[in-house]
Amino acid sequence: MLPPSPKKPPQNKLGLSHAFLQCADLILPWLTPQELANVSLTCKTLHRAAHSITLYRSLDASRSFENFPIPFHNTVDQYPYAYFFYTASQIIPSSSSSSSLNRQFWGPNSSQTLVLPDSGSSDAEMGCTLDSMDLLGGSWVSVMDESGCECERCEKVSEDNVIGCPCMELEGDEGMGIRSECGPSCGCRLECGNRLSQRGIQVQLKIVKDVRKGWGLYAAQWIQQGQFICEYSGELLTTKEARRRQQIYDKLASDDHFSSALLVVREHLPSGNACLRINIDATRAGNFARFINHSCDGGNLSTVLVRSSGALLPRLCFFASKDIKEGEELTFSYGEIRVQPKGSKCFCGSFSCLGTLPSEHT
Repeated sequence: MLPPSPKKPPQNKLGLSHAFLQCADLILPWLTPQELANVSLTCKTLHRAAHSITLYRSLDASRSFENFPIPFHNTVDQYPYAYFFYTASQIIPSSSSSSSLNRQFWGPNSSQTLVLPDSGSSDAEMGCTLDSMDLLGGSWVSVMDESGCECERCEKVSEDNVIGCPCMELEGDEGMGIRSECGPSCGCRLECGNRLSQRGIQVQLKIVKDVRKGWGLYAAQWIQQGQFICEYSGELLTTKEARRRQQIYDKLASDDHFSSALLVVREHLPSGNACLRINIDATRAGNFARFINHSCDGGNLSTVLVRSSGALLPRLCFFASKDIKEGEELTFSYGEIRVQPKGSKCFCGSFSCLGTLPSEHT
């Protein structure tokens, strides 16, 4: 008698095994929108799985990295969300990475663990945890020294500028505030009053698409004046690389279907003879701050350079410059220098709108 033939895994009409369909929940969240759309045409099961991932992506732009979900709202066209790589902090891009191989998990399952075969393991499987920044070809900016205060807790600076912690300072620099906070080597913890910008967002926000301006960031609750909104996160570039990318972005923007998020910040040094230039590009990798639009009247956000004690570079943060109503768009001024007469059109709608977005020689 012949031995019974091994049972084949159940298959659908397209020959897809049940095991493959089970793996779809692990594979599909790594796909780009175009890849996800192509897969959804394969069969009804994958169509439902792809639809579920698309819905999840539209419900939280932050991939659960933030304290609150930040949903997309679009009644303008058929694109339910904007696709980009998410980073909650500044990162340094790697010149050796291949952009075609970069992936970031964005799906209902918050786990970023991928199971890869390993011939050396007894069960032929091993769990490999993938860091999102490794997938982006970047690394976290974490160059620090060991300086810091020994305070157990630093209270908020008083109105008369009396402070009890050596890390606390409040200054101004040509319209841009400068704030010093406690750093990783300080004796206080995260709940310290002088770590305001280090605890993540504390307000609810949403990303809404406008027929003229495109995506914009809006308040989903009432926000009090002076409240911390967010940090502007992205790739930290050299000036040479920033100029190279800006030339590419200018060409892509000529058809009005592309907008970059490269921000150049200049901090004037105390000597007055030089300034520190910081180039943050959130076009490809950044956080939800990349959706904040320009307003010619200065908007309702103030930009503040925040230095943590011991940190090499400051972080660009946004604070509410006035009380902001629920449903109101969050905006700030991109700058005052205008050297491109044929620059991008401005649709801020303010009484002082100049009709063109600020631009400068990078």
